[in-house]
Amino acid sequence: MASVILKHELVFEAPLSLFELHKQVKEELEMAFPDSYWVVAEIASINRQQNNGHCYVTLVDKGANARQVLAQAKATIWSSRYQMLSRFFEDKTGQPLKAGLKILFQANVRFHELYGMSLDIINIDPNYTIGDLARQRQETLKRLETEGLLTRNKAHEFPLVPQRLAIVSSATAAGYQDFIHQLQHNPFGYAFETTLFPATVQGNEAPASVRHALQLISKYKSGFDAVVIIRGGGSQTDLSCFDDYSIAAAIANSPLPVLTGIGHERDESIADIVAHTRLKTPTAVADFLIEQFRSAEELAENLFDSIRMFSAQQLSLTDDKLERISLRISNRTKSFLQDGRDKLEQLSRGFLVKPKSYLEAQKHVISNLERCTAAGTKDLLHERQTQLSELAVCVEGKSQRYLHMKEHELNTLVHCVETEVKEKLKQKQLSFTKYNDRLVYSTRTKLQTSQHSLNLLELSIKANDPEKLLLRGYTLTLINGKIIKSINEVKDGDVVETKLKDGNLHSLVVNIDRDDS
Repeated sequence: MASVILKHELVFEAPLSLFELHKQVKEELEMAFPDSYWVVAEIASINRQQNNGHCYVTLVDKGANARQVLAQAKATIWSSRYQMLSRFFEDKTGQPLKAGLKILFQANVRFHELYGMSLDIINIDPNYTIGDLARQRQETLKRLETEGLLTRNKAHEFPLVPQRLAIVSSATAAGYQDFIHQLQHNPFGYAFETTLFPATVQGNEAPASVRHALQLISKYKSGFDAVVIIRGGGSQTDLSCFDDYSIAAAIANSPLPVLTGIGHERDESIADIVAHTRLKTPTAVADFLIEQFRSAEELAENLFDSIRMFSAQQLSLTDDKLERISLRISNRTKSFLQDGRDKLEQLSRGFLVKPKSYLEAQKHVISNLERCTAAGTKDLLHERQTQLSELAVCVEGKSQRYLHMKEHELNTLVHCVETEVKEKLKQKQLSFTKYNDRLVYSTRTKLQTSQHSLNLLELSIKANDPEKLLLRGYTLTLINGKIIKSINEVKDGDVVETKLKDGNLHSLVVNIDRDDS
């Protein structure tokens, strides 16, 4: 066993240093990869040195999963080549080289003993990136459509007068200043209330910044009418952030209508597509808002004119209706007063005739009572005399005392009868006098009351005299010299005469509106 071990030790070689190992690897790589190669990778990070102009890039390959990094490499674009490639790439794709872009590039494999393996990029095909961006754009649009976000913000009803505006922009952006200047110096003097929610509107930080601003606006949505996303100044090519799904979703889910004016002169961004209204520039957004105010003002003016015309028509119809009602009341008043006057005349004749008839009847009754009383008294006296005569004949033999007593009784009886008759006659005469006085007083009072009522009616009749009504502003409408009492008496084309206090008007009937009631 020991001899075997010794034999093996004899064949061992001296160990290599790390530098020697890297040098051999470098030689092997240069022999294995002598040419340049076209490679597809995603830019994870990119850093251009300000002192020498070189650009250092970190490349990754995420595969189909796009969540797990399968490979990573460092790459270098030397200064002279970077200026040419970056300008060409930006002109073709509309955006600079930046993290997150997938590129097709031509590179040489290099290995440095100190820095390890890296790729020297000598060419970049922008067409591949354009296609990849288009694919990503379509995937984003399809996702938004699947989630029902493409038209969600457009479903919001745009306010008639969007006065309270929440603005998402950079405070130092020239477009923001232009937008505010355009609103404040509009030729119509409209007042806008603007609140700035500062946000980065270009570059890699823009999606998160804009999304945060929109979330903050949603929290205070009751204080605003609309949201305006504007961008101005800076590079016109650095607009890819507005194709980001997170910005588009935030715009779609905004509880307020969103207007965009982010300076696109070529194609619509996805943010433009999902927004309620897309305009090219911040100034165009301001002009649109001013035009909304102008349209609302014109609508209000048209409505005011319509209301004024309708009110005039209603007032005219009401005047006609009041005139007809006034005429109807006047006619009814005249009829009522005439009926009252007829009744009063009948009552007056009745009051004049009935007291006389009653007095004559009472006089006749009293005369009959007087005759009856006189006749009764005479009959009673005659009867008593007859009885006395008979008694005298029968009692001639009785004593003078008894005769004197009977005579005294007879005298007393006669006196009582006479007294009673006179008393009753006086009572009847007194009763008749009182009744006559009461009747005369009642008749005089009734006549005075009736005369007062007649005076009141006469005053009311004079107050409702048509001539006085004309002096008070009322009018009479006639056709062919007759007062119009019903709208059925008039037809289109008739000439009607309207009497006023100081003259007459002649009108042609062009329209008849009947009262449905």
